[in-house]
Amino acid sequence: MDDRAARVRVSGPLADHAEGFRAMLAGRGYAPSSAAGQLQVMAHLSRWLGQQGRPAGGLAPATVDQFLAARKAAGYRRWLSARGIALLLEYLETAGLAVAAVSPDSQVPDDDVLAGFGDYLVAERGLAASTVRNYLDAARLLAAQVHLEALTASEVTGFVLEQCRERSAGSAAVLVTGLRSLLRYLHLAGFTPVSLAGAVPSAASKSPLPEAVGPGQASLLLGSCDRGTAAGRRDYAVLVLLVRLGLRAGEVAVMQLGDIDWRAGQVTIRGKGNRLDQLPLPADAGQAIAAWLRDGRPGCSCRQVFTTLLAPLGPLTRKAVSAIVTRAARRAGLAAVSAHRLRHGAATGLLRAGASLPEVGQVLRHASMLNTARYARVDHAGLSAVARPWPGAR
Repeated sequence: MDDRAARVRVSGPLADHAEGFRAMLAGRGYAPSSAAGQLQVMAHLSRWLGQQGRPAGGLAPATVDQFLAARKAAGYRRWLSARGIALLLEYLETAGLAVAAVSPDSQVPDDDVLAGFGDYLVAERGLAASTVRNYLDAARLLAAQVHLEALTASEVTGFVLEQCRERSAGSAAVLVTGLRSLLRYLHLAGFTPVSLAGAVPSAASKSPLPEAVGPGQASLLLGSCDRGTAAGRRDYAVLVLLVRLGLRAGEVAVMQLGDIDWRAGQVTIRGKGNRLDQLPLPADAGQAIAAWLRDGRPGCSCRQVFTTLLAPLGPLTRKAVSAIVTRAARRAGLAAVSAHRLRHGAATGLLRAGASLPEVGQVLRHASMLNTARYARVDHAGLSAVARPWPGAR
């Protein structure tokens, strides 16, 4: 168990039982943040017992209810019912402190559960704000129909089947991913005795890859920028990064001045889930960024590489980076082109140049090879090498 759980100190009547509870949490495989949270509840209960002049032994349901009422009055948002702290009560009862069984009618309000789920997604999973919103939306839909602490597998499956009837493949995939994350959290936090994530059916996914932007189109985009102006130098540098490194629009937006190691020819990419990766900085990309910094970027206190040009001065947003691509496509006379299509163009270009799928995955910084495997569809040369002849063909 990591330092977060080890740093929790329990003083008062329950101090002698803290190590046993810590070992129980470790043995049951609780996530570090959840284990630390459970130990913090134990520390709070121990402090409260000491303030009330009560011993550790002889805890009764009325005493537990009084503690939970005091916890709620103190402004705590999580673990506000006997069911919510069932794991702690189970341990104390096993330790001979005569804690009564959990009352099935004492449940945490779903708003509190959802608040804890949001904290878990940010602190433990490190997910982006947009992903947290999507997962919480899925959780709220489920909570509107059933109580989250009284879920059954059949209810979960029925809910997903009903919701996915009218959804697109992409929307259904977001829903089921969010629900699986919620159900894993409910189990880890002690709200449900088992994880019901396996009860979420898989969403059928058509998810075709968007049409990649070819080298000719990329040249037109880059050529549409007037590099004699500050806006043109900025837009050109942004487009070179998107075309050459296959960055996401948000990754270009958050790039900071200190992320570029000019001597080593490397750039640090701030990706999804607070992930940091170092990639070689192509010479043309480095030259484009240097031209923007030297002859275009206005004096600005922010540390982001790319900024606005008019007051109020500040960093570009992800939407602003996407808008740069849209405007360039319009100037070049191309149909709708997005930053995401440029990312796919970089991937397919690497494949056609002879790169392997693992190498493409490293450049795109995919967390799973399953994401990179989709590009096998466009690697016609590689597929033809393994394709068997059609029966009866000459």
